[in-house]
Amino acid sequence: MTEDTNLTNHFLIAMPSLEDGNFSQSVTYICEHDNNGALGITINRPSEISLIEILSQLHITSHNKEINNQIILSGGPVQIDRGFILHRPHGNWDSSLKVTSNIAVTTSQDIIQAIANNEGPEQSLIALGYAGWGPGQLEYEISQNTWLSCPATEDIIFNISIEKRWTAAAMLLGIDLQLLSNQTGHA
Repeated sequence: MTEDTNLTNHFLIAMPSLEDGNFSQSVTYICEHDNNGALGITINRPSEISLIEILSQLHITSHNKEINNQIILSGGPVQIDRGFILHRPHGNWDSSLKVTSNIAVTTSQDIIQAIANNEGPEQSLIALGYAGWGPGQLEYEISQNTWLSCPATEDIIFNISIEKRWTAAAMLLGIDLQLLSNQTGHA
């Protein structure tokens, strides 16, 4: 990997031909990409779990109906029993990775407690699991036309509805995914 191929703070946009159940029509936000591989959070896969279920398992109480019903995302197929909170930095959480000056990912329980108390970051996504790639794996998959990539925007992460994120991310590249063929080839 070179500095030019670092995809930290980029979207990985699944090509229409990607039929993997974990990633079909997905958008994954890359939180970290270096010589050891890549880690990302898929931002458009709602799970069937609500925040109240997670709070209950952690013995945390919230009386805010909006918070309790917050959608939890399936962040990827790795460590699906672990929570990852993608948020705009706010506060001093026990375990955070600052991705940019405006975006961080936190894995510690203190942020969940703060969210339950309506004292957490102003904008956040909560996901169970993450997407991970070993050294060179992501670069190989991109070379095989599995993914499109582009710089991420906070607007798509935090403001665009979940069901529109895949097409919105591709439009950052000027690509209408509905017009792409599922067939790939090399000239």
